[in-house]
Amino acid sequence: MHIATLGPSGNNHELIAKRYLKMRCSGEGSITLFTRFEDAFHALINDQVSHVLQCTAHFAHSDCVGRYMHRAYPVDTFIAGSKPLALIAQRTSVSPTQVALQPATRYYTDLTAYTEIIDTPTTVAVAEGLLAGRFEAGICAEEVLGQAPEQLRLVQSLGPALDTWVVFATTPLPASSPLRLDADG
Repeated sequence: MHIATLGPSGNNHELIAKRYLKMRCSGEGSITLFTRFEDAFHALINDQVSHVLQCTAHFAHSDCVGRYMHRAYPVDTFIAGSKPLALIAQRTSVSPTQVALQPATRYYTDLTAYTEIIDTPTTVAVAEGLLAGRFEAGICAEEVLGQAPEQLRLVQSLGPALDTWVVFATTPLPASSPLRLDADG
């Protein structure tokens, strides 16, 4: 199995793709990371990869389902938790007014104290911005605290996000698959 999913390396799509290969394929297979899901689906349609893994919470999910209908079919689905997330701030910022986040994480906690919300493409981008000092605060993987404990502080642990994931392939599941709930003819 060769899975295409969203990068960059270190994000939840890569984490869940690795878990999927371990649990469903005995660890056999490979992963290719793309910067856009459109490119991952093009690779699938052009037989450069065998499957695409996508989180249904990703903003591109509904567009991809529609755009690739009759060419990319859902063949597996499951629920998986992300890396534990946290609201993290710079130690030097006592009362931060800006917070960076990936849009899917916007409602994971109360952000009314922040006057500026900065959208980033991934939680990895939030972590990179915090480490570089570009953001006063942000929602990202809690593990980033260990990379700069003298620079960053924990505002609130949020735990893992529990999301629904879909695996796509170019051949649809047979009508007899237990994953299908089609109406009787």
